[in-house]
Amino acid sequence: MSNDHPDRATPARAELEVDVGIVGAGLAGLAAATALRAAGATVAVLEARDGVGGRLRNEMLGGAVIADAGGAWMGAGHERLAALARSLGEHSFPTYDVGDNVLLLRGRRRTYRGTIPRLNPVVLLDLLRARRRIDRLARRVTADCPWEAPDARRHDRETFATWMRRHVHTRTGRELLAIAGRTVWGADPNELGLLHVLFYVSSAGGIERLFDTQGGAQQDRFAGGAQALATGLAERLGGAVFRSAPVERIVAERGGVRLVSPRLSVSARRVVVAIPPALTARIDFAPELGGMRRQLAQRMPLGTLTKCFALYRRPFWRESGCSGEAVSDSGPATLTFDCSPEDGRAGVLLGFVGGPDARAFSRLGPGERRRVVLGGFARLFGPAAAAPEDYLEASWADEPWSQGGPTSSFGAGGWTAYGPCLRAPVGRIHWAGTETATVWSGYMEGALESAERVVAEVLAEGPVAGAARGGPGAAAEERGVGGPGQGRAADPAGARS
Repeated sequence: MSNDHPDRATPARAELEVDVGIVGAGLAGLAAATALRAAGATVAVLEARDGVGGRLRNEMLGGAVIADAGGAWMGAGHERLAALARSLGEHSFPTYDVGDNVLLLRGRRRTYRGTIPRLNPVVLLDLLRARRRIDRLARRVTADCPWEAPDARRHDRETFATWMRRHVHTRTGRELLAIAGRTVWGADPNELGLLHVLFYVSSAGGIERLFDTQGGAQQDRFAGGAQALATGLAERLGGAVFRSAPVERIVAERGGVRLVSPRLSVSARRVVVAIPPALTARIDFAPELGGMRRQLAQRMPLGTLTKCFALYRRPFWRESGCSGEAVSDSGPATLTFDCSPEDGRAGVLLGFVGGPDARAFSRLGPGERRRVVLGGFARLFGPAAAAPEDYLEASWADEPWSQGGPTSSFGAGGWTAYGPCLRAPVGRIHWAGTETATVWSGYMEGALESAERVVAEVLAEGPVAGAARGGPGAAAEERGVGGPGQGRAADPAGARS
């Protein structure tokens, strides 16, 4: 006999009523849930993974050293992130950048200080002019509506690659900007719309802030790993967070919205979707989203980025006066950082493989990938780099509930066609996540800014409290789906597909 209401409670699917349902337990979703609860609303956060954090994930090197497999850094001016860390008691410390940086270009190794390598004066002037031109154009782009910027349509008709061919006159200058782009966006300049690059630079407050360590986006790291921030928020929310609960359907109903996962059905007055735009294509919306919103999910793909970590007994490169930061055109890791513990009890090198390099890298076997990465580290820092105590890779394209990283990007034409849909609510459905941020889009700070915006948006629609008689933990206990302090044992088991 058919079920007349297939999305409602069944023996296999529990039912829950809250004021606001949230899809995704990354920083944006968890921060939004925390703020909405503080405003008096009941909330339920549904997360597809068996853990929280989204694109934040702690891994262990050698069983004792934390590696940030996903987002890692707190930059200068990341005030929301700093405040969250303080509230959770999470300690941060400066990224090590004392000493010489290394540049390996066309087989020649040289060292330099700062963000601009020591190069031929013609190349240096070319790079400086390009960066100043990007900053000047970005200042004319308002991050909340880049499609309305002067010359927005003209800028959005071309890719970053075509712009570089016209304005960056040296081969080396173009190569270095491409290396930076493959790390920042996980994409080749051919895949990036110029207007998207200008939006991104605008949201960060300038191109130097994107690339710098001290005073820039890579300034500080967290001793307990960045995922500890998400874990701390989830612990505060307790039974309101449901892991292993991938949302399969979002159904608009009279006076509310229903979220449906394999083991849980949540009725809410409003919904916040806090996942990357591309991943919304995996959810069945009823009624269907408008055509432009559906196409947005196709036109804003996630990048391709792999992080490669090597653990050593000590940070030996410091002994020769190197900072651990390097740029290399020989790859496969084209950008490296020193990600050692604060006390220096062990050494950790991190290498980024991004964009088309990462796609080619993924076709190699595990042993070959390790060999070529460590060979690249050895060319930069000496033969000791080829013999680590442990080695770890994190490929976000292989993560089924991320499908890429570090962030999502529009190609040419994307912002002017689909930008107005990115943050605009659809009925009672609201959108959050770092891609929707107007400040530090693509970063943890951006995720938190997006949470602030979406909470204000939800509350501006009128009172939300009162849909559920008890808090989400109490409601969950009544229906047999966990409750306060819900942990792995209380998760909807087997819900992950």
